[in-house]
Amino acid sequence: MNQERILQGRAQAGVLQTNKVLRNTYMLLSLTLLFSAVTAGIAMALQVGMAGYWIAFIGGFVTLLALPRFANSSTGIALVFLFTGLLGFALGPILNLYLTMFTNGGQIVMMALGGTGVIFLGLSGYALTTKKDFSFLQGFLMVGILLAVVASFATLFFHVPVFSLAISGVFVLLMSGMILFQTSQIIHGGETNYIMATVNLYVALYNLFLSLLRILAAFAGNR
Repeated sequence: MNQERILQGRAQAGVLQTNKVLRNTYMLLSLTLLFSAVTAGIAMALQVGMAGYWIAFIGGFVTLLALPRFANSSTGIALVFLFTGLLGFALGPILNLYLTMFTNGGQIVMMALGGTGVIFLGLSGYALTTKKDFSFLQGFLMVGILLAVVASFATLFFHVPVFSLAISGVFVLLMSGMILFQTSQIIHGGETNYIMATVNLYVALYNLFLSLLRILAAFAGNR
């Protein structure tokens, strides 16, 4: 009898911990997305060029490398905002580029933003409702993302529009898988640190948005 109570207590504690991580992750993710939107708006208003993009992007990458060491402290939260703020700032020049290149640039940006939101809510809702374990995706995602990143660098030297478009489509699939995987990790206790969970979901959403932006521009952009 005592053993059953102990097991029940542990199960309840596990559920409470999972709910706490999930709640904190979504709360921090919402705040960082809002902060990114603000920094992106600032970069757009200042007409920051591609030099500013690279400075912010590299700064964000360096911050990302430092994050795991501070993931269990308040410093980690500050670094999350620094990371997402820098990536948001880097997004500003890209958005200005699309708004300048296409007469319907504003519509393309809003469609990409809406598509990102729909995909995230749909996949997160599916993972939360079915409670299916998507941990089996980990190996596939790691290899797929590595190959996609290498292929992306290749497009810098070989300007083949169809190839670039195909990579964007692959990234949409990979980032969608990442959302499913990360949400599943939280639900099943594989991820207990809400700071790292937030960073992983943010990166997935960031890349998903950029990929949808490229695809929509290719098919619906009016120059």
